Amino acid sequence: MNDTPVWLEGLAARSGAVPLGLRPPAEGGRPAAVLMLFGDGPYGPDVLLIQRSSNGRNHAGQPAFPGGGLEPQDAGPIEAALREAAEETGLDPTGVTVVGTMPELYVWRSDYRVTPVLGWWHTPCAVHAASPDEVASVERVPIAELVDPANRLKLRHPSGFAGPAFRVRGLLVWGFTAGVLDGLLAASGFELPWDRSRVEDLPPDVIAMAGR
Repeated sequence: MNDTPVWLEGLAARSGAVPLGLRPPAEGGRPAAVLMLFGDGPYGPDVLLIQRSSNGRNHAGQPAFPGGGLEPQDAGPIEAALREAAEETGLDPTGVTVVGTMPELYVWRSDYRVTPVLGWWHTPCAVHAASPDEVASVERVPIAELVDPANRLKLRHPSGFAGPAFRVRGLLVWGFTAGVLDGLLAASGFELPWDRSRVEDLPPDVIAMAGR
């Protein structure tokens, strides 16, 4: 059945108001797109995340949404997000309904202007690390686990900034991806109260890998 859930349709309608604090500069930055793919998994609604390879050039070892830079053959961010997801996870794009896009966001470390693409996985397929040089693993992470207060915290960067983070399915989700998820969970109504005073330092090995 291809019906998109009401909550996801509502999220797409409100996406322009999600306060993510990642607005791009007036100029500069390479266009990119990520696919925020939600589905109905064995444990309820879930979202597709990848663990980037430790050998990657950008954001090595970090959990992320599938995605990457726009290529000349891409008609726009939607086509780029679906193409990248297919290349990275083996996703069949025909099983996805694109619900909408969010405003462009900026990732300063890689100088990307990222358009998040919201998708509903109406016909799920098997996914895996289809591009081992870029992706170490692929996970369908249940929303119930993301909103579980026991899995939520803030991570403090050496710069002093502390942002939202999640410990789920063996992944430490932080940075851009965690910030986007934090905003989406709040806007969708799934968020549960959690201890925002729980702040930990970003692990040194994670810092070292991300700085490559």
